[in-house]
Amino acid sequence: MMEWAKRESEREEKERLARLTQQEQEDLELAIALSKCLRSELTVALDDCMEALDLFLSNEFEEALTRLRTRTKDSMYHALTYATILEMQAMMTFEPAHILAAGNTMKEAQAVCQRYRKKSTFASKNFTEEELHAEVCYAECLLQRAALTFLQDENMISFIKGGIKVRNSYQTYKELHTVLQSSSYTHGGNHGHFEGGVKLGVGAFNLMISMLPTRTLRLLEFVGFSGNKEFGLQQLQEGCVENTFRSFLCHMLLLCYHTFMSFILGTGEGDVGDAEKLLQPYLTKYPKGSIFLFFAGRIEVIKGNLDAAIERFEECCEAQQQWKQFHHMCYWELMWCFTYKRHWKMAYFYADLLSKENSWSKATYAYMKAAYLSMLTKDDCLTFGETEITLFRQVPGLKQKIAGKSLPTEKFAIRKARRYLADKPIPLPVPPLDLTEAMLKTLDEAQATLDSNPRTEFSIDDQCLVSLLRGLCLKHLGHQEEAEHYFTLILCNETQIKYDHYLVPNALLEHGLLCLEQGRKEEGIKLLEAAKSNYKNYSMESRTHFRIQAALHKARGAAENGIDVPSSP
Repeated sequence: MMEWAKRESEREEKERLARLTQQEQEDLELAIALSKCLRSELTVALDDCMEALDLFLSNEFEEALTRLRTRTKDSMYHALTYATILEMQAMMTFEPAHILAAGNTMKEAQAVCQRYRKKSTFASKNFTEEELHAEVCYAECLLQRAALTFLQDENMISFIKGGIKVRNSYQTYKELHTVLQSSSYTHGGNHGHFEGGVKLGVGAFNLMISMLPTRTLRLLEFVGFSGNKEFGLQQLQEGCVENTFRSFLCHMLLLCYHTFMSFILGTGEGDVGDAEKLLQPYLTKYPKGSIFLFFAGRIEVIKGNLDAAIERFEECCEAQQQWKQFHHMCYWELMWCFTYKRHWKMAYFYADLLSKENSWSKATYAYMKAAYLSMLTKDDCLTFGETEITLFRQVPGLKQKIAGKSLPTEKFAIRKARRYLADKPIPLPVPPLDLTEAMLKTLDEAQATLDSNPRTEFSIDDQCLVSLLRGLCLKHLGHQEEAEHYFTLILCNETQIKYDHYLVPNALLEHGLLCLEQGRKEEGIKLLEAAKSNYKNYSMESRTHFRIQAALHKARGAAENGIDVPSSP
């Protein structure tokens, strides 16, 4: 019925047009042409890029790139959007060819933006609309090029170049934010897109800088940087409100903060409820969108709904086949989901897929495969055609460098795997474990094994590792007094730890967080300060310092913690 009504409407419109006089037809054509002319070139470009973004979010990745490619030489927004998609691909694959291609494309995009920028300085307030957009696009190109520089090159000169790009980008966003606050700035036209760009940049800088460890933060403040987490989150939230070109990126950055950054680099203070609210409109509009299915799975992991998370990640993998990078992100999460469920064979399956298909860290993948095999019987291992000892011995030889440095996870894996290099390897007690409440049974089994085996040079280290994991599990189960006992036990054995020196500062960190939860603020701060000041050169040190900084920030408040809190960036 609807199709018939549509055909009838089209037929009536054709008949009406046929009845128009020649002059009326000419007037109509002139009106249509005039309407198109009134839409500025900037408006047309933004609309076209929004449509390309819609294709990208619908998993039509190559179609989106094809649409953008035709105008990357003359439109700053087409050039920036095209380069941003390539950078996303490079960040997910870590393939040198992808990183090089993204860097070259972003450099070309920056050159296109430069053509539209105001020739004089910010001292002149009379910006055209096009010049304002050119400034914010230029700042975005600089920031993204800096990120690629850090990934691509290994020498100090490249690091300096990357740092200069970051500083120039930061200063441009700062100045644009001042323009927004000035009385001479007027809203209208495409200014919503411009304002969203400024909020994205200002919000991102404030959020990321505020999360840095104190010693790094003070160095950055010395050269002119400052960060306020609350202000950064506010800017990003404001950038999400309107449907603008950058509202999607504001949403994504907030989702990353709530579901990843706050857990990996903080104290887990991300708001799952806010993450669900941010995600829901996109999940409704793009029910098969890979990006949104991935975040939906991640939210279920945080809530402890492992089966629901597994379903979401599997759905994400089935939704598209063009970009395997999204599959690899899901494989990593699926690997941990099955680890938490103690399904070692399935966890091994996803670690094996990653080792074959992804280049991020072959050493980490080999370590994880070996770890899962170590939890199985020898007969079970035969079906996989590999042994834990063989895999552990491969780990050191698979180490790689990114930006001139080894990955912290690879260093950790290599240190853990070294005991397997001996003629008579001494097994790790619980190699695949991260934190999960379901792991207490496995820890009981590990403790029984430690008690029954002869003592070795690793015995104290292994006992402290089991104690740390047990304390974490008990803490999350609400058994705080028992958890505190195990954290204290590690400190009592500090002088006897030979290799795994990361255990002590992490035990202090977790003990400090426990005290803060119980309202023992002064005691908690004292433990956190000890973890920050008394230990260095241990595995995953930077990540631990990020978490200590977040805990101290939470305990004391930003001003007391030595952070300069500006009203604007």
